[in-house]
Amino acid sequence: MREHGGNLDVARQRYGGTAEDWIDLSTGINRVPYPDVGVEPRQWGALPSRSEIESLHDAARQAYATRAPIVAIGGAQAAIQLLPSLASRGRARILAPTYNEYAGVLSAAGWDVAEVSELAALAGADVAVVVNPNNPDGRRHDRDELLALLPRVGRLVIDESFADAVPGISLAAEAGRAGLVILRSFGKFYGLAGLRLGFAVGGEADIAALAAMTGPWPVSGAAIAIGRRALLDRDWARATTARLADDCVKLDAAAQSRGWTLVGGTPLFRLYETGDALAAQETLAGGRIWSRVFQQKPGWLRLGLPGNEAEWSRLSAVLSR
Repeated sequence: MREHGGNLDVARQRYGGTAEDWIDLSTGINRVPYPDVGVEPRQWGALPSRSEIESLHDAARQAYATRAPIVAIGGAQAAIQLLPSLASRGRARILAPTYNEYAGVLSAAGWDVAEVSELAALAGADVAVVVNPNNPDGRRHDRDELLALLPRVGRLVIDESFADAVPGISLAAEAGRAGLVILRSFGKFYGLAGLRLGFAVGGEADIAALAAMTGPWPVSGAAIAIGRRALLDRDWARATTARLADDCVKLDAAAQSRGWTLVGGTPLFRLYETGDALAAQETLAGGRIWSRVFQQKPGWLRLGLPGNEAEWSRLSAVLSR
């Protein structure tokens, strides 16, 4: 298994405690989730209808400001798993360092995979992957530079899993262009990762192919009901975006007081150079706060944002030791 955040089992094995004892800041999941998650009994007991699924698609189009074809899927990860099947095996190029599932999934499917450090090096790929904003360093890419890649690659996949709280960065409005596929995560920004909901936006042929692979009931009735309600609640989205921006400033200041340097991040997580990430992780774990470290970057530590005053107080106490 490739390393990911959210691995509280590892934290508990090393340091003890129950899952409830820990504040999990190892992911980029909003710890103040969308609150209106009521589901009618019928949505548990009946198969989702086509009209219900289409109502979710319409809500996603509104939220992502696009008119392009769209398909709901069981999280952005589920879309990643299907990417190798969108085209015949060939050259896959991934802008790195980034989310490690792309290289693993494409390699396992027999693609010729290489990670590159510059956008220009993606040219000539049959599938080119860019995460924007990037995980884990938050790197952002100019819209025009990304669109300029389209005629130079077979298919351009833009992962916008962390784009909800970054106004203006999304290319979803351009997703009708041939070869452009946009992936969106629902669970991160809305704090409901366990719902397992995401979307792929793109041209008719690609979205039809993905829809065929996901089958007639790609997501649950609960995901449809909660997802539709949340995606249409733009007041909550605006308020959450503003809160996250303020909380990033607060977290960066706390990290700086510890002597850590900001490498980058998004409104849902921050990445710091600590000098010794394993030591920093152990310090945080002493206060039952879990964080994310990276084998290839021994100084890097990623932290999500605490969700309430009790969590902020505990983090502040640990960082001030």
